[in-house]
Amino acid sequence: MKRNMIFLISLLLMSGVSFAQVRSYSKTGLNEFESPKAESESFEKVNLKIGGNFNQSFQALSHSNTANTLLNPNAALINIVPGFNTAVANLYFDVNLAEGVYMNMALYLSSRHHNETWVKGGYIRFDKLPFLKIDLLDEIMRYTTIKVGHMEINYGDAHFRRSDNGNAMYNPFVENYIMDAFTTEIGAEVDVTYNGFLGVLSATNGMINGRVLGYDPVPGASDGKSKPAFIGKLGYDKQLNSDLRVRLTGSVYHTAGSNANTLYGGDRAGSHYYGVMDNALTTSTFTSGRLNPGFGDKVTSMMGNLFVKYGGLESFTTFESANGRGRTETTGERAASQIATDLVYRFGKNEDFWVGARYNVVNARLSGYTEDVTVDRLAVSAGWFVTKNIMAKLEYVTQNYDGFVDTDIRNGGKFSGLALQAVVGF
Repeated sequence: MKRNMIFLISLLLMSGVSFAQVRSYSKTGLNEFESPKAESESFEKVNLKIGGNFNQSFQALSHSNTANTLLNPNAALINIVPGFNTAVANLYFDVNLAEGVYMNMALYLSSRHHNETWVKGGYIRFDKLPFLKIDLLDEIMRYTTIKVGHMEINYGDAHFRRSDNGNAMYNPFVENYIMDAFTTEIGAEVDVTYNGFLGVLSATNGMINGRVLGYDPVPGASDGKSKPAFIGKLGYDKQLNSDLRVRLTGSVYHTAGSNANTLYGGDRAGSHYYGVMDNALTTSTFTSGRLNPGFGDKVTSMMGNLFVKYGGLESFTTFESANGRGRTETTGERAASQIATDLVYRFGKNEDFWVGARYNVVNARLSGYTEDVTVDRLAVSAGWFVTKNIMAKLEYVTQNYDGFVDTDIRNGGKFSGLALQAVVGF
């Protein structure tokens, strides 16, 4: 223990470095998407920046359902009462390894899924290739960024605004989308930007973990082979004048058969609504309030995003459509769709205060269902950046479930109430 403390203190003493090309974990990183290019930053020696986030929350939520607990005792809801949730935290290491070469490693110090510290992911980012003295490559890299590692996939733009365990600085609301497209996979990504236009192309292993063991085939469904996933994005992002910024992107994610895909279940940190719609016998899950369509094998998803900021008024809209199946499903592919829109007004000195509203609705055909189910949510929030490193937000949320069979815990389900978060980021 003493040795570990000495090591950590040594790292902290080394960490007084700031990289303009690394997204800040404070308010400074608000409304950033793909990382800016390292154009003129000089390199003298390996430098380390340590960052972190801390998130303490309080909630006063209540829930109910109309499920038949006689036919299914597991459909009884857990008893939830107003109270504080256990704090969660992140730790980040950003290292400048060479001119235009960076490494990022992210750790969850505590989360709903794990009490112990564990690594979310890590990757190396190349804004330049200084070890290859080729003029043509140098010219290409003026507009190109390459990322390689086990990293958060760049599908859609919503993942840039979501809360990630302790890091809730970028999200004007307490929780993420109902159908949360977020996961980490092993692969490589190439980003190209020019005069506001952007393109992203990446290939990954299509799974949240590395795996060398094979899967057994399922007759009429999965062939048991793990296939790569391909991700693409095209868009335009421009500050048109001093007041108006517009960003429009379209993304696609496709794998022909993963066997263990987690595009809509890859957040191992957990939901920020604790206990809602969870079972009384098995206690709380860590994805409370979310809906995973269960496309664990084959999946094709498309997401369109529009971000507009005019003065202090900003809107962010998501349209998403997905088709896929689980590895044991023999009845073909199912579909799911999602619409979400945020309207936020930031005001005060340096836009330190905000009020906002989000509407989010999901329609999905779940495995074993013959009709679609619907989940909708309305959230209204207000917040304050006390400093660029300290933020507080209060939210009222109401969510409803429709179309679930009477033995499903979500039959006639709904929850509502207040949630409060205090967040630190540095």
